Amino acid sequence: MSQVLMPKATAVWLIDNTALSFDQVADFCGLHPLEVQSIADGEAAIGMVGYDPITNGQLTKEEIDRCAADAEARLELAEVNVPRPVTRTKGPRYTPVARRQDRPDAIAWLVKNFPQLSDGQISKLVGTTKPTINGVRERTHWNINNIKPRDPVALGLVARDDLTAAIEKANRAVERAEKRKAKEAGTTVPVAAAAVEEAAEEPVATPAEMPIVEPVAEPAVEPSIDPDVVFGKPASTAATEPEAEAPAPEPAAEDDGNPFAALGSLLPADSDQDNDSEDKQD
Repeated sequence: MSQVLMPKATAVWLIDNTALSFDQVADFCGLHPLEVQSIADGEAAIGMVGYDPITNGQLTKEEIDRCAADAEARLELAEVNVPRPVTRTKGPRYTPVARRQDRPDAIAWLVKNFPQLSDGQISKLVGTTKPTINGVRERTHWNINNIKPRDPVALGLVARDDLTAAIEKANRAVERAEKRKAKEAGTTVPVAAAAVEEAAEEPVATPAEMPIVEPVAEPAVEPSIDPDVVFGKPASTAATEPEAEAPAPEPAAEDDGNPFAALGSLLPADSDQDNDSEDKQD
C-alpha cells in the first residue's frame, strides 16, 4: 500500500473526527499503535493541526464508515484520478539550495574513497556537473582550500542504497575491463605463455644432483727433434747405407825397453810414410 501524505497529521484528524480504533489508524498511517495512543493522550504531536484525508482524496466517507462498523477491517486508500508527476530518470539529481554548498565536499569524499566511480555516476549521485568533478579531482576548484571530504549520505545528498548500487556497478565494470585485457593479452602472446609454462614444469637440478666434472690435464707438447742434429744423417739414409766395417786393431808393439816404442804405436801410419818421404828427399 502506498504511503499516505503527512501520516501524523492524518492520524490526528482521524483520532479527533472518527471512531476508528488505534490499530486501524496505525495501520493506515504507518505508525505504531503506542504512538497513536500517545497522540490521542496528548503526549505526542502536541499542537499539530489535523490533515483531512477526505479532502485531499486519500479516503472516502464510505470507507471510514465501513471500518468504524468492523474493528477487524482495515482502511484502503482511494484511487486517485489526478495524474502523478513524471519521475525524472535521467540527468543529475536535484539538490536543495540549502545543501548545494556541501556538494564539493561530497565529491571529494567519493573521489578519494571510490576512484572506480565514473564522472557520470558521481554526477547522478550528487547532482553536479562534470567540470565541477574534474575541478575537485585535479584540485583546480576555486574553493579547493576549504573543501573537506565528507560522506554524502551523512550530508543527506545521497541515499545509502543508491550509493551502494553505484559502487557495485562500478566494481563490475572494472572486473569486466580486467578480464577483457587478460583475454587480449592471452590471445596475442600464446607462444610465450606456453614457453614459460614448459620452463616452469621442467625440473631444475640441484647442486647435489649435478655431476662433478674433473678437469682434464692438457697433454704436454714434446719439443721437436731434428734427426740430422742428433744422428748426423737422416734416418732414411742411415737405414739404406751399409755399415762400415770397423778397422781391425793393430797388434800391440812389443816392449823392448825403448821408451818411444809405445808412442809410435799411438801415431797413425800416414804420419810414418810422410816421415819416410821427407828423409828420402833430404
